Amino acid sequence: MPRYPGLTLRVLGVGHPAMGPGRAALLAHIARTGSITSAARAMGMSYRRAWQLVEAMNKSFAEPVVVTEVGGKRGGGAVVTALGKRVVTLYRAMENKASSAIAADLRRFSRHLRKPSGARAVRRPG
Repeated sequence: MPRYPGLTLRVLGVGHPAMGPGRAALLAHIARTGSITSAARAMGMSYRRAWQLVEAMNKSFAEPVVVTEVGGKRGGGAVVTALGKRVVTLYRAMENKASSAIAADLRRFSRHLRKPSGARAVRRPG
């Protein structure tokens, strides 16, 4: 969960998003579970939406980032390719670099934001 306030980084391909926080999380879940269905469930999204995102990512990159297997004893599965793992690692590094570069700006900016619900204002005497 991002700190408050935070930065959301989206990397655009030619005319469409190639990678963002949701896509990176989906790839991480697929890598961990070996399943698009399980990854979608863990993220609270439909299988159809997860599959659409996988297809879009596979079209965005020079090689597939996820390959699927149909059938078999366990009913198939999904594997994040070496390229998929590499782009998630690069994306996370860019997120960290961008956040670090503007940390002071975010602190100054946050002074103008409404406090999250549940936060209490500090009353000062006098």
